[in-house]
Amino acid sequence: MTSKSSDYKVGDSDQRPWGTYIVTDVGIINDNENFCEKEITVKSGKILSLQSHKLRRELWIVKKGTLTVICNDKRITLKSGESVNIAIETIHCMANLNNEECIVYERQEGICREDDIIRYIDAYGRATETNDSTAKSSINIYTQILNEIQKATT
Repeated sequence: MTSKSSDYKVGDSDQRPWGTYIVTDVGIINDNENFCEKEITVKSGKILSLQSHKLRRELWIVKKGTLTVICNDKRITLKSGESVNIAIETIHCMANLNNEECIVYERQEGICREDDIIRYIDAYGRATETNDSTAKSSINIYTQILNEIQKATT
């Protein structure tokens, strides 16, 4: 049986190929859900994996910089102070196409676990679990953004 508790603890942090995150708060919303808040720093010219979650939804608020977002088959640009809600099972990704780092507040709600990541495509060679047809449009947008990043760095 899957635990309803979060795997995250305040102060947890990690460095990834795209930047870093630190967990700033965790807690319980109700008997079936918890929350996790993170500060995510996306380095200039970096992109996270295209992914979805079965057990949680997310809110992203840009605190600094400009964030390029894939939300299902849409590409969105968010500036400081702007936000986007990521529903459960939404195919999503964040990227930083600018010359300065981008800092994002993320609030996860539901069952907040690192093993709830379903990757569709990844710029850093991490394993992908699926490449189903529902992600095709989002994968195309991801590939376009990745090409933009590569052109800007060459």
